[in-house]
Amino acid sequence: MERKVKYNYEFKLRCVEEVLRKHRSVNSVAYENGIANSNLNRWIKFYIEFGNEGLLPRQKNKNYSVNFKLKVLQAIENKSISLSKACLTFNIPRESTITNWQRKYEKEGITGLQLKPKGRPITMNFKRKKRKTDKTLTREEELLRELEYLRAENEILKKFNALVQAEQASQNKRLKP
Repeated sequence: MERKVKYNYEFKLRCVEEVLRKHRSVNSVAYENGIANSNLNRWIKFYIEFGNEGLLPRQKNKNYSVNFKLKVLQAIENKSISLSKACLTFNIPRESTITNWQRKYEKEGITGLQLKPKGRPITMNFKRKKRKTDKTLTREEELLRELEYLRAENEILKKFNALVQAEQASQNKRLKP
């Protein structure tokens, strides 16, 4: 399933070129096209850093490795770079992604950066039927199984008879004035 893209590549490229080539202001181009200034600024930065590929749609829900996340967080910490610069350097689409990583790392440490399984957890425990084995049963085991079956059948018949008698008794009460 392909990701729905709000702004296509041609639209982004046209807006970025209006700012860079025609020397128009970011505010005027953003207002004219009905987009946020921050979006246009981000497109311009990615275009300058990565060229035309910076404007192409991103892979949906990209999974980053724990080592990559640590590398990004350490670069921000050690080199004192901003979130937007880190996004440009490591080709991460949004600053909020890095912010989430920081929050999880502070709270849970390196385990917070690991991928979590998605979806609803399986909580139900089903009792599995005993599988029929290919082993032949001993005469005693066969008789025990047959006895168990007959007892169950007898219980079912008793309950059925009780229901029939209760039904007949209720009909007899209705018929008598």
